[in-house]
Order: sequence, then C-alpha cells, then structure tokens
Amino acid sequence: MDATDLDRRARTRSGCIPPELVARLLEQGHADVVEVQAGRGEWFCALAWARVLGGQGRQAEALEVLGPYLATGWWTAVTAAAELLEGWGRAGEAIEITRVRMEAGHPMALEFHTRLLARHGRAEEAFTLLVPYADDWALATALVDVAGIAGRDEEAAALLTARIPADHHCDGPWCCRGLDADTAIGLLATVRERQGRIDEAVALLRRRQITSVNGRDQLADLLARHGRIEELRAYATTDGREDAVQRLARLLEERGDVEGAIEVYEQAGGHAAGDPNPAYALALLLARHGRCEEAIAVMRARADARNGDDWILHALSELCLDQGRPAEGLAHLDELAARRGGAEEWELFWMRLPLIAACSGVDEAVAQARAHPEGATWYVAEHIARLLAGAGRTEEAVTVLQQHDRRNSHDLAGYLIDLGRTEEALALLQHTGPPPSRVPGLASGP
Repeated sequence: MDATDLDRRARTRSGCIPPELVARLLEQGHADVVEVQAGRGEWFCALAWARVLGGQGRQAEALEVLGPYLATGWWTAVTAAAELLEGWGRAGEAIEITRVRMEAGHPMALEFHTRLLARHGRAEEAFTLLVPYADDWALATALVDVAGIAGRDEEAAALLTARIPADHHCDGPWCCRGLDADTAIGLLATVRERQGRIDEAVALLRRRQITSVNGRDQLADLLARHGRIEELRAYATTDGREDAVQRLARLLEERGDVEGAIEVYEQAGGHAAGDPNPAYALALLLARHGRCEEAIAVMRARADARNGDDWILHALSELCLDQGRPAEGLAHLDELAARRGGAEEWELFWMRLPLIAACSGVDEAVAQARAHPEGATWYVAEHIARLLAGAGRTEEAVTVLQQHDRRNSHDLAGYLIDLGRTEEALALLQHTGPPPSRVPGLASGP
C-alpha cells in the first residue's frame, strides 16, 4: 500500500469498503470480516478495528493494525493514530508522531500538532510555533484559539491588527491571498469578545464586507450570545441577512417566544414569493410546535409561487409525510404537476413514492416507479430497492439492483451484508470480480 492510493480510495470511496458499510458489517456481527480486511489494505476497516481493540483495552494490538498505514506517512493515518493515543491518555506519544510529520513539512501537521500541544498544557509552546504563520488563515484561526489558552490574547490581537489594512475592502471571499481583511477582523473580534470587550467586537464585525460564511453570521451569533436582541433584530432586518434572521428566530424560540420567532420569519418573506428559505424555516418551526396545518400551508404557498423548484416540492412532500398526511401531499403534487402539463421527470416524480407507499402500499409505489418513462434506469432501481428494503423485502431489493451491475454498488453491498452475503458484497466493493447472481439467467439492465 502507498499513501497516494490510500488517499484516493478514502476520498472517492471507490474500490474500498466505505465507513458506513464497515459499521454495517460490525452491526451485523461480521467483526471477523472487518479484522481480516483491516490487514488487507482496507483503511476504514483498519480504523474501525483499531477502535474496537482500543475499546477492549488492547491498545498495542490496535496500533499494530494501524502500523502499515502509518508506515506510508499518510497524514490521515497519522491523525487517526494520534486521536486514538490521546483518547487513551497517551498524549505524549500523540504529540511525538505529529511532531515528526510537522518537521517533515506536511502542510496540515502544524495546526493539528499545535492544537494538540495546547490541549495538554503546552499552549505557550504552541503559540510560539504558530506566530510566524499568522498570515495563513487556518493557522491564524489556530493561533487565536491557542492564545486564549496560553493567555496571549493581546499578542494575538496585535498580530491581527497589523494585518487589517485601513484602505482596502475585499469584494469577495477570495480577494486576498492568505489572511484576508474580513477573516482577520473576525478573529480579532473573537479575541475582544473573549476579553469581555463586547462593544469593540461588535464594532469590528460591523466593518466586515462579507457578513456570513458557511451559513453562520458571526455578528448575529455574538449579539445572540449576549442577549442583545434589539440590536440583533435591527441587524437581521438590514439587507435581508438570512443567517441573522434565522439566528434571531432561533433565539426567540429558545426563550419561549414562538410567536415572536414566527413574526421574524414572516417579516423576512415567509409568505411572499421571494427567497424560499425563510418559508422553509418557518414551516419547520410551526411543525415543531404542533401547528402542522399552518406549516403545510406555508410550504404549499411557496410551492405555488415557485412551481417546479424540486427542493421546495421535496420539502412539502416530506412535511406531509412526517405529519401523517400523505394523501394531502399527493394531492398537492398532482395539482402542481397538472399546471406543468402532467408529465414529470424522475427528479420531480420520485418524491411521490414514499407518499404512495404510505397511502396504497409498497407494491403500488413500486408499480408506479416502474411505469415511469425512466423506470428501467439504474437510478430508479435505487429508489425501488429502498422501498422494498424498507418493507423488509431485502432479497427483492438485491434482485432489483443486481440488474444494473455496479451502478448502485454501495446500496447493493449494504443489502448483501444485511443478508449475510458478505463475500458477494466485498467482491462488489473491491472490484475483484462480478458478484454472482442469485437469479439464473438474470439479464443486465441499462
């Protein structure tokens, strides 16, 4: 084995046993299979088996399992071994193996190593190691976190302040190389909040050009943490800041003000024909508080306004199913389909299947799936198999998927594992040969 091949298979989940199926093997009592495959280059088996051994107090054996993977220098194996060692109370050994990779120049080793140091009483050392890399956004983030443990907040703040130009504003998340101004401002605000200088943190965050990153708005979160509801309300209503709206609504709900939360979403366009996200959040809020008719009405209004947006129709269908009203969900879909001329591509049709199964049984849902113009394809087979397996008809699910060779290999392997047919499942996953069919003369589908 080598690091490049291990990394490719782990990233693509191709030609290997993926982690969810390793868990399935263990759940179904096939620990012996996992143990054997761990010694044959199957990384996810090796990791799972090492965890099992560690949990049994067999730490030396666990490290032996990971040994060949560690020998390749593959960073994923190094971090996994370090996390196991740390969890076993052997932090010194974890620090040592990450130090070796850090000194070898691995690009991700410094952050992992310094955070590990900080967790185990060596935050000063970690801070010193990170200072020269304050221009790197990931390492600057680690620097700020470590500074809080080391008591070096003012030094971290000075480093960040020096990296916030007074006369430049980023116009996008990739404007500046390295540590951009908005990220530096956000990190500096984190330091100031930690120091109790909340007003300064708020003022800093109001300077940022990009207010929301990865679905989080740092200023909204800060205002919510400190109970500054009216400031948060004013901020959320400016320029339609969606993440701030959701944070305000969540805060009000947490405080028991459900009507206030509803009003926030409604003011953000919960019933209008604009952005559908506030409507979806509103529907979920209503459903959480037992107001299912109102929830469905909200999503129905959005589906009417944006007929053809598949995710909205899926949300409406799932809501009707969750609330025990599948017939109502089907009626909505029928009406919306009629407006589009009746015919539906599979991406819009398949959401009906759970509703049909709930109303008329799995066989009717399967029949309608097969009758669809795309019913003979591999992607329809995936949905049919899911319906059958959900009804306890796993053998039939396997038969359906086997008609499409390897196009649904992970699903098929999972069902084979459930049936105890592990050799077939492994052959399919590892591409060691075609899995034998249990149906004589079964033809291969498209």
